[in-house]
Amino acid sequence: MGDIIKNSTLYYVHDPMCSWCWGFRPVWLKVIDQLKNIQIKYVLGGLATDTDEPMPEEMQKNIRETWQRIQKEIPGTRFNYDFWTQCKPRRSTYPACRAILAANNQTTSAGLKMLLAIQQAYYLNAQNPSDEKRLIQLAGELGLDKKQFESDLNSAETHKKLLAEFELRRKLKVYSFPSIVLEKNDIRTMIEIDYNHADFIIEQIHQLLDNN
Repeated sequence: MGDIIKNSTLYYVHDPMCSWCWGFRPVWLKVIDQLKNIQIKYVLGGLATDTDEPMPEEMQKNIRETWQRIQKEIPGTRFNYDFWTQCKPRRSTYPACRAILAANNQTTSAGLKMLLAIQQAYYLNAQNPSDEKRLIQLAGELGLDKKQFESDLNSAETHKKLLAEFELRRKLKVYSFPSIVLEKNDIRTMIEIDYNHADFIIEQIHQLLDNN
């Protein structure tokens, strides 16, 4: 098993402003808690490109309805619908993706902390992670160097890293978020997701790892 684990990677493809990823978070944490001996790599999917244009009303309606659907299908998921009246929504998740990469530049654990901070700001606190000033504020709240973070947020190096994330997503043949892909001995297998049951996911992974 040691060699199998050594030659295996579990890819988690996500977007910090993907509402299904937010709903899946509790189950995902249970999954990785049971898979401590396997390398886990987070891959940013890039749900929506940069734009300063306001989100169309019809799209806002569709996303609100998606939130309602998630709350029905994943009991216990919380959303703050004040977001839609207190913010000026834009269909732009690239800034939030870059924020995770910029945070990672300071410490290896800062990216995951920034991910949670973005999700909580968006879904619980009705704040807009499409706004760079909000992302910089979150960096300060996490104890990061705000000046370095602000500089890194739109740097050429961060943009290059983000494009590399997108290229990896394409190589993994992932087209929706969240997605989980297990790579074992250079063979990649898509893992079926159950938004309410971690054991269903863990069992699939163990079966693949146990098969020689």
